[in-house]
Amino acid sequence: MQRVRLRYTKRGRLRFTSHRDFQRAFERALRRAEVPMAYSAGFTPHPKVSYANAAPTGTGSEAEYLEIALTQQRDPEALRALLDECMPTGLDIIDAVEARGSDFSDRLQASEWELRFEGVSPQEAARAADTFLAAESVEVKRQTKKGIRAFDARAAVRTLVPAGGTGQGAPANRADRPGDAACAILRLVVRHVTPAVRPDDVLSGLRATADLAPPVPTAVTRLAQGPLDEETGTVTDPFAPDRDALSGPTGSGDLPSVATVRGGTA
Repeated sequence: MQRVRLRYTKRGRLRFTSHRDFQRAFERALRRAEVPMAYSAGFTPHPKVSYANAAPTGTGSEAEYLEIALTQQRDPEALRALLDECMPTGLDIIDAVEARGSDFSDRLQASEWELRFEGVSPQEAARAADTFLAAESVEVKRQTKKGIRAFDARAAVRTLVPAGGTGQGAPANRADRPGDAACAILRLVVRHVTPAVRPDDVLSGLRATADLAPPVPTAVTRLAQGPLDEETGTVTDPFAPDRDALSGPTGSGDLPSVATVRGGTA
């Protein structure tokens, strides 16, 4: 059995798709691409697909991950391209690697998010971020299946820094935004902890600590998720160990090329 890890996106209007919507679209793509999937046992077999840390509905993402199990060897890049052709535009398969090891979920230690505040000046957003980070704890409440739950949103935040913006004298850094329209951007790096701290929890914390209330909903996009470099506060590539293993002495050359992906053999 071969395991292949895939990275995919949620862009544009497709950010409003739920995780279940994506599952249905992806399973249709597997059938259309005639991928030789491994199936679970039992009365209702399902294709072996494992999803990791799906982004909340309504948020965009450049770094969603899943893993599939195959009954035949396939070249990961050829398989990626074939699956991407079968997916709707906006749900794009952008990277693939053969799985080396079973520790992938442990690598997803943190996420980097972009928070775009329409109608907010960069100076105001920077002030709110400083106020949030200066707090020892920021209690927020969220509705869960077990009722309203309160927890500390501050402890999970590694960094929250301005990333440019436009308006009130700041230079425009986005081609799709006029220079005189206020739009602040913050970059958030948050650790994956239990209970999970989501971007909307941090937004609630900004509202509670610094009274940051944008006139329109904040656009949220996940830029990366993976191992956290504690020294620099950056999120690194979770596929790197798989690629390193493949190019090492024991990994090079052990994955045969595929002459024909659709219905072909290695």
